[in-house]
Amino acid sequence: MIVLTADQRSSRTDVDRVPDLLRRYADLPAVRGFDRTAGDEVEAVFDDPERAAAVAVDLAASGFWSVGLGVADVETPLPSVARAGRGPAFIAAREAVEAAKNRRVPLQVVGPSPWCVHAQTAAALLVDMLTERTEAGREAVALVAGGLTQTQAAKKLAITPQAVSLRLRTARWDLQRDTERLVARLLTLSEEDR
Repeated sequence: MIVLTADQRSSRTDVDRVPDLLRRYADLPAVRGFDRTAGDEVEAVFDDPERAAAVAVDLAASGFWSVGLGVADVETPLPSVARAGRGPAFIAAREAVEAAKNRRVPLQVVGPSPWCVHAQTAAALLVDMLTERTEAGREAVALVAGGLTQTQAAKKLAITPQAVSLRLRTARWDLQRDTERLVARLLTLSEEDR
């Protein structure tokens, strides 16, 4: 199992972002969906490494959350809410989120498998790639990721197809999906090797 614990960054000087997170991920398929654990912290339990990776990267890249992934066993049967769960994955997630608070890229993966270190590195690279994008790059990626061709995106943005191509290249769009798959695969190996 993969336990994701996220703690809001700068919560004393920012609005409470937990309600927005809970609404945003209300329909997220998970073993146990997000639940406020205490104050400005949330937790969820996943059995799908791809989904856990996508959510963890999304939260860390937002700049509002320190994120810890714990990859290990959980005590079963799981209670109905994540905050009541117990076991090594919950302990690892707590250790991971605390470590993430002191990292430039606020995402950490902890578990007994040596693959966790590799999953951590790949996830940090992906977060870096996403956070370094310009607004123009984000716009171009959103349109192409949404199904438009580069020519269609160019028309929508009122720029040339070559300019869209440059924005996508600068945003490293060509690496994003492969890196997402890499993070998911490394989390899968971490889970299988515990």
